[in-house]
Amino acid sequence: MTRILVINPNSSASVTAAIDDAVAPLRIAGGPDIEVVGLAEGPPSISSQRDADSVVMPLLNRVSRDNADAFVLACFSDPGLHAVREAADGRPVLGIAECGIFRALMLGERFGIIALSPSSIRRQQRMARLMGVDSRYAGSWSVGASAAETAGADIRGRLIEAGRALVTQCRADVVVMGCAGMASHRAAIADAIGVPVVEPAQQAVAAAIGAVLLNR
Repeated sequence: MTRILVINPNSSASVTAAIDDAVAPLRIAGGPDIEVVGLAEGPPSISSQRDADSVVMPLLNRVSRDNADAFVLACFSDPGLHAVREAADGRPVLGIAECGIFRALMLGERFGIIALSPSSIRRQQRMARLMGVDSRYAGSWSVGASAAETAGADIRGRLIEAGRALVTQCRADVVVMGCAGMASHRAAIADAIGVPVVEPAQQAVAAAIGAVLLNR
Protein backbone atom coordinates (compact mmCIF):
# COMPACT_ATOMS: atom_id res chain seq x y z
CA MET A 1 0.00 0.00 0.00
CA THR A 2 1.36 3.40 -0.96
CA ARG A 3 1.22 6.09 1.70
CA ILE A 4 1.10 9.88 1.82
CA LEU A 5 2.31 11.49 5.05
CA VAL A 6 0.67 14.83 5.84
CA ILE A 7 2.64 16.74 8.48
CA ASN A 8 1.15 19.58 10.50
CA PRO A 9 4.35 21.41 11.53
CA ASN A 10 2.79 22.86 14.68
CA SER A 11 1.96 20.97 17.85
CA SER A 12 -1.76 21.82 17.99
CA ALA A 13 -3.85 18.65 18.16
CA SER A 14 -6.97 20.57 17.09
CA VAL A 15 -5.27 21.77 13.90
CA THR A 16 -4.06 18.24 13.12
CA ALA A 17 -7.62 16.96 13.60
CA ALA A 18 -9.00 19.69 11.31
CA ILE A 19 -6.55 18.69 8.59
CA ASP A 20 -7.45 15.02 8.99
CA ASP A 21 -11.15 15.84 8.60
CA ALA A 22 -10.47 18.04 5.56
CA VAL A 23 -8.64 15.33 3.64
CA ALA A 24 -11.09 12.55 4.56
CA PRO A 25 -12.95 12.80 1.20
CA LEU A 26 -9.65 12.05 -0.56
CA ARG A 27 -9.34 8.65 1.09
CA ILE A 28 -10.64 6.71 -1.89
CA ALA A 29 -10.87 2.99 -2.55
CA GLY A 30 -7.68 1.80 -4.21
CA GLY A 31 -5.92 5.09 -3.47
CA PRO A 32 -2.94 5.68 -1.23
CA ASP A 33 -3.22 5.62 2.53
CA ILE A 34 -3.29 9.21 3.88
CA GLU A 35 -1.76 9.63 7.33
CA VAL A 36 -1.98 12.99 9.12
CA VAL A 37 0.42 13.70 11.98
CA GLY A 38 1.48 16.67 14.09
CA LEU A 39 5.01 17.74 14.92
CA ALA A 40 5.66 17.49 18.65
CA GLU A 41 8.71 19.75 18.35
CA GLY A 42 6.71 22.51 16.65
CA PRO A 43 5.25 25.62 18.32
CA PRO A 44 1.50 25.71 19.10
CA SER A 45 1.01 28.08 16.16
CA ILE A 46 3.29 29.18 13.32
CA SER A 47 2.68 32.92 13.38
CA SER A 48 6.07 34.40 12.48
CA GLN A 49 9.01 33.73 10.22
CA ARG A 50 10.94 32.64 13.31
CA ASP A 51 8.24 30.05 14.06
CA ALA A 52 8.39 28.78 10.47
CA ASP A 53 12.17 28.55 10.49
CA SER A 54 12.17 26.71 13.83
CA VAL A 55 10.45 23.64 12.37
CA VAL A 56 12.68 23.14 9.33
CA MET A 57 15.17 20.78 10.99
CA PRO A 58 12.47 18.70 12.75
CA LEU A 59 10.69 18.37 9.40
CA LEU A 60 13.91 17.28 7.68
CA ASN A 61 14.50 14.66 10.37
CA ARG A 62 10.90 13.41 10.18
CA VAL A 63 10.92 13.07 6.41
CA SER A 64 14.39 11.56 6.10
CA ARG A 65 13.51 8.64 8.42
CA ASP A 66 10.04 7.95 6.97
CA ASN A 67 9.34 5.61 4.06
CA ALA A 68 6.19 7.39 2.81
CA ASP A 69 5.74 7.68 -0.95
CA ALA A 70 4.89 11.41 -0.77
CA PHE A 71 4.75 14.18 1.82
CA VAL A 72 2.54 17.20 2.38
CA LEU A 73 3.70 20.12 4.55
CA ALA A 74 0.41 21.29 6.03
CA CYS A 75 1.34 24.83 7.06
CA PHE A 76 0.66 27.87 4.90
CA SER A 77 4.23 29.10 5.40
CA ASP A 78 5.49 26.03 3.47
CA PRO A 79 8.35 25.83 6.01
CA GLY A 80 11.55 24.34 4.62
CA LEU A 81 9.81 23.22 1.44
CA HIS A 82 12.88 23.12 -0.78
CA ALA A 83 15.13 21.63 1.90
CA VAL A 84 12.55 18.92 2.63
CA ARG A 85 12.37 18.12 -1.07
CA GLU A 86 16.11 17.46 -0.99
CA ALA A 87 15.70 15.22 2.09
CA ALA A 88 12.88 13.27 0.42
CA ASP A 89 15.30 11.90 -2.18
CA GLY A 90 13.06 12.30 -5.20
CA ARG A 91 9.74 11.52 -3.52
CA PRO A 92 7.09 14.23 -4.02
CA VAL A 93 6.85 16.94 -1.37
CA LEU A 94 3.91 19.33 -1.64
CA GLY A 95 3.51 22.60 0.25
CA ILE A 96 -0.07 23.64 0.92
CA ALA A 97 0.53 27.33 0.19
CA GLU A 98 2.11 26.63 -3.18
CA CYS A 99 -0.67 24.19 -4.12
CA GLY A 100 -3.45 26.44 -2.81
CA ILE A 101 -2.20 29.44 -4.75
CA PHE A 102 -1.75 27.44 -7.95
CA ARG A 103 -5.34 26.18 -7.61
CA ALA A 104 -6.60 29.74 -7.05
CA LEU A 105 -4.93 30.84 -10.30
CA MET A 106 -7.09 28.28 -12.13
CA LEU A 107 -10.31 29.61 -10.61
CA GLY A 108 -10.00 33.36 -11.06
CA GLU A 109 -7.92 36.33 -12.09
CA ARG A 110 -7.03 37.74 -8.64
CA PHE A 111 -6.66 35.77 -5.41
CA GLY A 112 -6.69 36.98 -1.83
CA ILE A 113 -5.56 35.17 1.31
CA ILE A 114 -7.20 35.02 4.73
CA ALA A 115 -4.19 35.44 7.02
CA LEU A 116 -3.67 34.62 10.68
CA SER A 117 -1.84 37.82 11.63
CA PRO A 118 -0.01 40.88 10.24
CA SER A 119 3.28 38.94 10.33
CA SER A 120 1.61 36.24 8.24
CA ILE A 121 0.72 38.89 5.68
CA ARG A 122 4.37 39.87 5.28
CA ARG A 123 5.33 36.25 4.58
CA GLN A 124 2.48 35.89 2.09
CA GLN A 125 3.56 39.03 0.26
CA ARG A 126 7.08 37.62 -0.05
CA MET A 127 5.73 34.26 -1.19
CA ALA A 128 3.63 35.82 -3.95
CA ARG A 129 6.64 37.80 -5.14
CA LEU A 130 8.99 34.79 -5.07
CA MET A 131 6.44 32.63 -6.90
CA GLY A 132 6.13 35.30 -9.57
CA VAL A 133 2.37 35.69 -9.09
CA ASP A 134 2.30 39.07 -7.35
CA SER A 135 0.52 40.67 -10.32
CA ARG A 136 -2.49 38.43 -9.56
CA TYR A 137 -2.23 38.68 -5.76
CA ALA A 138 -5.01 40.94 -4.48
CA GLY A 139 -3.72 40.97 -0.90
CA SER A 140 -4.17 39.31 2.49
CA TRP A 141 -6.53 40.09 5.36
CA SER A 142 -5.66 39.21 8.95
CA VAL A 143 -8.10 37.70 11.44
CA GLY A 144 -5.69 38.17 14.36
CA ALA A 145 -5.77 34.58 15.53
CA SER A 146 -3.56 31.59 16.31
CA ALA A 147 -3.72 28.41 14.26
CA ALA A 148 -5.51 26.56 17.06
CA GLU A 149 -8.19 29.26 17.30
CA THR A 150 -9.04 28.88 13.61
CA ALA A 151 -10.12 25.27 14.17
CA GLY A 152 -12.95 26.35 16.50
CA ALA A 153 -16.46 27.47 15.65
CA ASP A 154 -16.21 30.88 17.33
CA ILE A 155 -13.94 32.34 14.66
CA ARG A 156 -16.16 31.62 11.67
CA GLY A 157 -17.66 35.11 11.62
CA ARG A 158 -14.23 36.74 11.52
CA LEU A 159 -13.14 34.44 8.69
CA ILE A 160 -16.23 35.39 6.70
CA GLU A 161 -15.60 39.09 7.36
CA ALA A 162 -12.00 38.71 6.14
CA GLY A 163 -13.12 36.86 3.02
CA ARG A 164 -15.74 39.49 2.27
CA ALA A 165 -13.18 42.29 2.71
CA LEU A 166 -10.84 40.59 0.25
CA VAL A 167 -13.64 40.52 -2.32
CA THR A 168 -15.09 44.00 -1.76
CA GLN A 169 -12.01 46.01 -0.83
CA CYS A 170 -9.14 44.11 -2.50
CA ARG A 171 -11.13 42.96 -5.56
CA ALA A 172 -10.23 39.28 -5.16
CA ASP A 173 -12.36 36.84 -7.14
CA VAL A 174 -10.89 33.77 -5.39
CA VAL A 175 -10.03 33.44 -1.69
CA VAL A 176 -7.40 31.09 -0.28
CA MET A 177 -7.56 30.03 3.36
CA GLY A 178 -4.19 30.91 4.86
CA CYS A 179 -4.02 28.26 7.60
CA ALA A 180 -4.75 24.54 7.57
CA GLY A 181 -6.71 24.94 10.81
CA MET A 182 -9.41 26.89 8.91
CA ALA A 183 -10.39 23.83 6.87
CA SER A 184 -13.82 23.16 8.39
CA HIS A 185 -15.03 26.68 7.53
CA ARG A 186 -14.46 26.54 3.76
CA ALA A 187 -18.04 25.87 2.63
CA ALA A 188 -19.53 28.43 5.01
CA ILE A 189 -17.13 31.13 3.85
CA ALA A 190 -17.78 30.35 0.17
CA ASP A 191 -21.55 30.48 0.70
CA ALA A 192 -21.30 33.81 2.52
CA ILE A 193 -18.97 35.67 0.13
CA GLY A 194 -20.07 34.23 -3.21
CA VAL A 195 -16.68 33.41 -4.74
CA PRO A 196 -14.61 30.20 -4.79
CA VAL A 197 -12.72 29.47 -1.56
CA VAL A 198 -9.66 27.20 -1.72
CA GLU A 199 -8.73 24.94 1.20
CA PRO A 200 -5.01 24.41 0.53
CA ALA A 201 -4.41 21.15 2.44
CA GLN A 202 -7.01 19.44 0.29
CA GLN A 203 -5.34 20.74 -2.87
CA ALA A 204 -1.88 19.59 -1.76
CA VAL A 205 -3.09 16.11 -0.83
CA ALA A 206 -4.96 15.82 -4.14
CA ALA A 207 -1.75 16.74 -5.97
CA ALA A 208 0.19 14.18 -3.91
CA ILE A 209 -2.34 11.48 -4.79
CA GLY A 210 -1.92 12.26 -8.46
CA ALA A 211 1.86 12.17 -8.18
CA VAL A 212 1.81 8.82 -6.34
CA LEU A 213 -0.67 7.15 -8.70
CA LEU A 214 1.17 8.32 -11.81
CA ASN A 215 4.45 6.99 -10.37
CA ARG A 216 3.05 3.46 -9.92
